[in-house]
Amino acid sequence: MSETAIDTGDGWFSKDELDALRKRLPMVYVDAIPVRVDADGVIQHVGMLLRTPRDGGISRALVSGRVMFHERIRDALARHLDKDLGPMALPRLPVTLTPFTVAEYFPTPGITAYHDPRQHAVSLAYIIPIDGDCQPQHDALDIAWFTPEEAVSPMIQADMADGHGALVRTALASTGRLV
Repeated sequence: MSETAIDTGDGWFSKDELDALRKRLPMVYVDAIPVRVDADGVIQHVGMLLRTPRDGGISRALVSGRVMFHERIRDALARHLDKDLGPMALPRLPVTLTPFTVAEYFPTPGITAYHDPRQHAVSLAYIIPIDGDCQPQHDALDIAWFTPEEAVSPMIQADMADGHGALVRTALASTGRLV
């Protein structure tokens, strides 16, 4: 181990430890909105995962996950993109780690547009261009690509879980793609 390396163990808590921590302090997350862009960098399509949420059923969601102890934000983004989209997605991680927004999820509905019944979480949200072939992995069943107009349509927004629809609208508005 080098002088600057720190042993972090596996970076995960047991279910009981995590449940106890979630009741006491905000957790740090990253949200990633996969997009396909044209040669000028203009968003042409927004990728949304099909998942089975905690409460059952099927819904659309974004790439999202916790930042582990001693994990860089860039590494957390790469890990969650790889986990959900597969190793051939070829995401272009941002040069700067300034998010387009910070989403604050609360266990109590209605405080913000974002809701997570398990916890209070603060998420740094990024728009990530995807150049490769996506093969959803783990609990992601499929990915569908929508034009910006389709992504904010009432039908698609109604399928989005936990405020991810609001996050898509904010992302598209921040890039000038929301009319």
